[in-house]
Amino acid sequence: MTGWLVIAGLGPGDDALITPEVTQALAEATDVVGYAPYVRRVPGRRGLQRHETDNREELDRAQHALKMAHEGRRVVVVSSGDPGVFAMAAAVFEAVEGGPRSWRGLEIRVLPGITAMLAAAARVGAPLGHDFCAINLSDNLKPQALIEARLRHAVEADFAIALYNPRSKARPDGMSLALKLLRSICEPSRVVVFARAVSTPKEHLRVVRLADASPNMADMRTVVLIGSSATRIIERDGAPFVYTPRSVPE
Repeated sequence: MTGWLVIAGLGPGDDALITPEVTQALAEATDVVGYAPYVRRVPGRRGLQRHETDNREELDRAQHALKMAHEGRRVVVVSSGDPGVFAMAAAVFEAVEGGPRSWRGLEIRVLPGITAMLAAAARVGAPLGHDFCAINLSDNLKPQALIEARLRHAVEADFAIALYNPRSKARPDGMSLALKLLRSICEPSRVVVFARAVSTPKEHLRVVRLADASPNMADMRTVVLIGSSATRIIERDGAPFVYTPRSVPE
């Protein structure tokens, strides 16, 4: 049996948002590997083995998946959202680069998914309608000083910004530090969107101004969208629309 490895994105939460090619890969897989909550999103069936790991074991997880694929198994490594956005695709290729030469000959495919910032933006309108960037607030793999430098430069360049991993029990201060920096260089009226668990039954959206934003509005299931200076709120009955115009004045 010829093995292969697929790195697949399961989207933001709703099964309807999983792409057909990911569904097909899961149907053909002998093994599914990933962080436990993501593996449990994959329906069980005869012939499919699940390999659940802790969230901080990315490189070990990738190496395990590559070993199984090299042995001839059909392996899917699952991530939420898109596997190439702060997820498992980079970890797998890091393992390939540092592993046995034979791993480079494996069939490896990355299947994209809908990442959290796109799902959140779609829910509120078009806050990423012009130039934007994404920043991971986790300091597990990079220093806090670099996070703050990148955030500052993104604001100075007037990007809309998507903040991933804003706050957790292990890192409770990430969002507080980000808001402190933003308030030092942005106007208080800057638009901020807190989007939690988008497309799931626990979805919660909140649109506020920077002056009213609080770290407690975010957790690890939240993506935070920071508008550019041009981002606007359209008030209406019900939840407002948020968008960033397509053009920038001279």
